[in-house]
Amino acid sequence: MQTVLLLDDDPLNLQWLQILVGRLPGVQALAFQDPQAALECARTHTLDLAVIDYLMPSLNGLQFIEALGAIATMADVPLLMITAHDEKEVRYRALEAGVYDFLPKPVDALEFAARARNMLRLRQAQVRLNAHAATLENEVAAATAELRERERETILALVKAAGYRDYETGAHISRVGLYAELIAQGLGLAPAQQAVLREAAAMHDIGKVGIPDHILCKPGRLDDAEMAIMRTHPQIGHDLLKDSSSALLQAGATIALTHHEKFDGSGYPHGLAGEAIPLLGRIVAVADVLDALTSQRPYKKPWPLEDAAQYLREQSGLHFDPACVHALLAAWPRVRDIGERLADTPAQPAASL
Repeated sequence: MQTVLLLDDDPLNLQWLQILVGRLPGVQALAFQDPQAALECARTHTLDLAVIDYLMPSLNGLQFIEALGAIATMADVPLLMITAHDEKEVRYRALEAGVYDFLPKPVDALEFAARARNMLRLRQAQVRLNAHAATLENEVAAATAELRERERETILALVKAAGYRDYETGAHISRVGLYAELIAQGLGLAPAQQAVLREAAAMHDIGKVGIPDHILCKPGRLDDAEMAIMRTHPQIGHDLLKDSSSALLQAGATIALTHHEKFDGSGYPHGLAGEAIPLLGRIVAVADVLDALTSQRPYKKPWPLEDAAQYLREQSGLHFDPACVHALLAAWPRVRDIGERLADTPAQPAASL
């Protein structure tokens, strides 16, 4: 059943329009003499056509159409205006306001039926098109969600592969992602970018899968030759991820390659400096070092959180991008909460993303 809104302040004209609508199969009329009552109906009902008289005392047809424009559900509803033959200027303004067609006074029964049927068919086609578009959108969303979940599974498998060979825990991976997200929020990145960064940060050390165990798991300090091999892990991680078409894995590749670069150019593997280092790498550099300092390692005890904060301040502009340090320190209560909530436990597996 389709619904037609009728608005005419003349009761006889309104009654005639109701009769004409009643002759259309599968169509019902909602008739009003008061424009405000008609507007309230438009807000609360699903309409398929509005037939509006131009000449009304309290609110003319153009003013009524302007008010209709503020109602979201009326965006695709055809509008049919009743005017006198000599009101050309009104018609021009009405067309600009969104009126589809006109009916001259007095309203002819055959002409009304033809024009109303055409507009109702148009409306029906639009409703079907919208429904089809919504179905397609849902299907695309479902397919995207499935693809996203496969990406997450791939990342989790890669992270676990690296985590089983290293001293870093699953909680470390989660904390780095959350610290990175805090920095991104402070820098004003969009929520979608924050989410990608949080998940991609988990891959920052994925290249360690290519580092020999005697170096990766050595409890003491590495010698120069061992350190040279260890410093190949950013390139290995980048090479593992760079050929993916996934935006998430591409972000992971960028982070893996650049999170050991330093703001003053003294980092590795390429000695990039300042904004030549991608923002994702600059963010994760701060998040990773913070967590490394405050975590237990075979070769060191965890630093107190405030000592780590002081180190970040001292290295701002040297190791770290000052803007990233400032963003993290500005969210320090949340940093403390993450550290307490995701504290390391013995034999902790790699965390889910």
